[in-house]
Amino acid sequence: MKAMICLSIVSMLTLLATQAMSNEKPKALLFKDEFIRRLADAVPGVLQTQDPKTGRFGTGIWIVQDQNAMFSLAAAWSIQSPDNPYYHSDEVLQAVVSAGDALIADMNPNGSWEFRKKDGSTWGPIYMPWTYSAWIKSYALIKEGMSADQRAKWDEALTRGFTGISTTCLDHIHNIPTNQACALYIAGQILNRPEWCKHATEFMAKVVAKQDPAGFWSENYGPVVRYGSVYTDAFCVYYSVSHDDTVLPAIKKATDFYSSVIYPNGEIVETVDERNGYHTGVAFPNAMYTLTPEGRGYMRRQWNLLTAAGHNIGPDNMANYLIYGQEGPTAESVTQSGDTTYVFTDGKGLIRRKGPWFVCLSAYCCPIPTSRWIQDRQNFMSIYHDKLGVIIGGGNTKLQPLWSNFTVGDTSLLAHADGDQAPDFLPKGPLFHVPSSASLKKTDPVGLNLQYGEERCHIFVEPLDEKTMLIHLQASADSGMPVEGHITLMPEVEGIVRTASGREVVLGKEPFDLTSDEIGGWIAHRGWKLTIPQGARLVWPVLPHNPYRKDGSATPEEARLVVCVPFSTGNHKAEMTLSIE
Repeated sequence: MKAMICLSIVSMLTLLATQAMSNEKPKALLFKDEFIRRLADAVPGVLQTQDPKTGRFGTGIWIVQDQNAMFSLAAAWSIQSPDNPYYHSDEVLQAVVSAGDALIADMNPNGSWEFRKKDGSTWGPIYMPWTYSAWIKSYALIKEGMSADQRAKWDEALTRGFTGISTTCLDHIHNIPTNQACALYIAGQILNRPEWCKHATEFMAKVVAKQDPAGFWSENYGPVVRYGSVYTDAFCVYYSVSHDDTVLPAIKKATDFYSSVIYPNGEIVETVDERNGYHTGVAFPNAMYTLTPEGRGYMRRQWNLLTAAGHNIGPDNMANYLIYGQEGPTAESVTQSGDTTYVFTDGKGLIRRKGPWFVCLSAYCCPIPTSRWIQDRQNFMSIYHDKLGVIIGGGNTKLQPLWSNFTVGDTSLLAHADGDQAPDFLPKGPLFHVPSSASLKKTDPVGLNLQYGEERCHIFVEPLDEKTMLIHLQASADSGMPVEGHITLMPEVEGIVRTASGREVVLGKEPFDLTSDEIGGWIAHRGWKLTIPQGARLVWPVLPHNPYRKDGSATPEEARLVVCVPFSTGNHKAEMTLSIE
């Protein structure tokens, strides 16, 4: 109950902030005076996280990414302002220098580092892009304040690292080398290596050429959304230091796309993302969005939502805004109110906004990727309500067919084995859990047409009023194989699911698989109610494969609550009503 009250308060604040913004006329975005005050306020806290003996930041297992904090300190040291007492502070300068020295002490002979994670796992040597970026950006700001001996030490180490990046890393278009190329350009300027600047510029031209006309970047097929911030951040910094106008059209297209795949509460839409599932929290945009009026309008909206939710902007982000961001006039950002249907320019993604409902449908489908980082395109619908946030959806995973909107075949043929660090991501027999084709129905009721082997499957969604949504599932069911539809529900872990039969179950560590007779006609959870077709079952916890853990393990906090709806020759359709209590 306490969690629900908190959720309701946050939802109310979000609604009030959104309504206030919709009544505002566009005006200039000004952030630098406030951000320098906030950055100065944050400096003592950043300094406290550093061990003065080793120069290392952070807690627990030390990883090189902990040293990224050096950039916020370097920015504070470099910015002269009556609100910044740390301008040219000896204490801050020494903290930044010792932070870089800690990186040198841990460096391999070729300039790479061992990729460690906080869970103790190691992933091999890497020229960590975010760390090299933070280091070289810091050097650009504090170099003139360092002694000759300190500069010589850094010059030698950075030359080793960026020589490795230049000769071994920029051979394919991906978010990591894009960030490395941006850092390489700055290194070329600071270390007087014009050939590095040229190499970086040529690589960024290839990244521009690889951008989809719809405005996103892909690493297999369709948008990479959450990791799009890595591309956009690199473009912001690169443009700011190079003034290469050839990247401006890419910046404009990226702004238009990424500012549209946002839920009304400021969270990133996961439905079309090929890499990441749903994450809570307002997504604060990076400084690239300050380079256009439309981006500045979007940034203001997200900033207001972040403030309404009671969250702060991190020191690193504020430093990036202060060093590379641009103040200026705003333009109206993409509307997310009223009655609108927004179709991506490639025709494969759709957002339907009607009253408090927000629906995203994806028609991006492709064969099962063998990379652990690229998820199976299996879940094509998300449903959001202003009062409760995301209710249905959650995105994609691997080795988990019950996250698929439909499956044809035996779902036991695809599963994650505990402890397997290098799994085969293909089914071990006749199972279709990703479609071979997908297309959108773009008029009401909006929907999807999906082909799984011989089976034709369909989803249609229809908001009836501010509290009621109809969900229609259909399957041809003529292949002779088991056919099942799945509704993936976003859970409140440790929350209670109520059923029409009077049974109540807790979403904890204990699994359950309830039949429709045990359920009755409906289930209710965290403020919504969903009718359950006869013959369906309710399964918990349906765990994903987590690619960021070596063994792929997942916890109940990452699970989905799934309604499994069977189809047969005499049962081709199922209708479910989602209502807000």
